[in-house]
Amino acid sequence: MSDAIAVLEKPLDDTAEPGRRVRDRAATERTILEAAKRLLAEHGFQGFGINAVARGASCDKQLIYRYYGGLDGLVEAIGADVGSWVRDRIPEDAGGMFLLTYGDLMERLILLFIEALRDDQLMRKIVAWEISENTEQVRRLSEARSKALALWIDRMRGSLIPPKGVDVVAVNALLIAAVQHLVLSAATSGQCAGLSLKTEKDWDKASVAVKRIVRGIYG
Repeated sequence: MSDAIAVLEKPLDDTAEPGRRVRDRAATERTILEAAKRLLAEHGFQGFGINAVARGASCDKQLIYRYYGGLDGLVEAIGADVGSWVRDRIPEDAGGMFLLTYGDLMERLILLFIEALRDDQLMRKIVAWEISENTEQVRRLSEARSKALALWIDRMRGSLIPPKGVDVVAVNALLIAAVQHLVLSAATSGQCAGLSLKTEKDWDKASVAVKRIVRGIYG
C-alpha cells in the first residue's frame, strides 16, 4: 500500500481518537470529492470511474464505496457541491451596489454569473452537457445548478418587483442562456458571432452590452 493510501486509511484505525477520526474522514471525503470534480471537468463522464477517481485522490477505491456508496453517490455529492458553488461564487451581499430595482438585481446576478462561469471548468462542462447529453447523471447536476440559481434570485429579490407585463421566467432564461453561450464560445474559439472574447477589454465590452439589455427590459 502506498504512503498516500496509508495516510488516508489511518483515520479508520479504531485506536485513533474519535475527534481525530472525524476530522480525517472529512478531509478524506473532501479529497475524493475534489478528485472526482477534477476528473469530471477534464475528461467528462466517459472517463469517470471508481478506479480513476481513486487514482486521482491517491486512495483505496474501497473508501469511495464506504464514504459515497459508489459513483451515483459521488454524483449526488457533486450536485450538492454545485449548489454550494452558486452560494460561494455568486455572493448574496450587494457588494456595495444598491439594489433598488429588480433590474439592479438581475444586472448583478448576470455579471457575477459571467465571472463565475469563466473561472470554473467543471461548471462550463455541466452547461455544455445540458444541451448535448440527456442522462440521469447530467440531469442531476443540471437540476442542482438551476435550483441554486432560482433560490439565489428568490432570497435576493425580497420586495423587489419586476415591471408589469414582463415574463421574468422567459426573459431570465434567455439572459442566462446568452451568458452561457458567450462563455462556452469564448472557451472554445475565443469569440462569439464575431465578438472577440479573448481579453478583459473584450469582456468589458460584452458586460456593457449585457447591462444595456437588462436595463432595456427591466429599467
